[in-house]
Amino acid sequence: MTNFSTVHQQLVDGVPEPSGARLEEAAVSYDHDGQALEGYAVHDAAAPGPKPAVLLVHDWTGLQEYPKARAHMLARLGYAVFCCDVYGAGRRFDNDADSSAEAGKYYGNLDLLRARVRAGYDVLAVRPEADASRIVVAGYCFGGSAALEFARTGAPLAGTVSFHGGLIAHDPADVAAITGSVLVLTGAVDPVVPDSAVTAFQDELRTRADLDWQVVTYSGAPHAFTLPGTGAYHAVADRRSWREFVAFLREVTGHGG
Repeated sequence: MTNFSTVHQQLVDGVPEPSGARLEEAAVSYDHDGQALEGYAVHDAAAPGPKPAVLLVHDWTGLQEYPKARAHMLARLGYAVFCCDVYGAGRRFDNDADSSAEAGKYYGNLDLLRARVRAGYDVLAVRPEADASRIVVAGYCFGGSAALEFARTGAPLAGTVSFHGGLIAHDPADVAAITGSVLVLTGAVDPVVPDSAVTAFQDELRTRADLDWQVVTYSGAPHAFTLPGTGAYHAVADRRSWREFVAFLREVTGHGG
């Protein structure tokens, strides 16, 4: 099993491991349009399956330890989880300049961003532990933006969740194809997502009367408020947003974990 750093292990331990659990994890090699990708899958093999599933999209540093820790938390709750790889195998970054440059390639080409998430979705949908009829896509920061963009493609989703992701409003509106419910969790003092961006995004969602969506804003929370060990970490917002996420998953997948 993954040996997490102390700060991430503390996150994982915030979700009790069920008695008799047998978590199985694996690096998963796949590709998109000739680009080698390496994702990460984890689930509780002792729990009956196929299980409701979560496709997790990493932040702008690439698929490093943090999303894997969140995946373990979800696996302890009975979900089959696959962390997709948007950037490519081995493309991981440890500074803002490189991370921003890499993320910018995808913000500047939303079709490619959507396609990379789709490649991960296709891997998860055929994994034997996953129930393809109950998939939720979720992401953090860059990954939150990616999840919302992927939802616009009309992929069959039970739900979409963004944690402190950028909110890219489209004009004209591009929400007609979204399936399932949408949950946006954002910080009230996030300079990347100011009130004007939240309003514009909500106004776009409002163009479709039947779309089920919710935006939750956390006072005092900056950008990246769920990332422990950083100056942005906001414990109250992290705790509350995780509870909101778990409640959302239970509602849209019907899972009691």
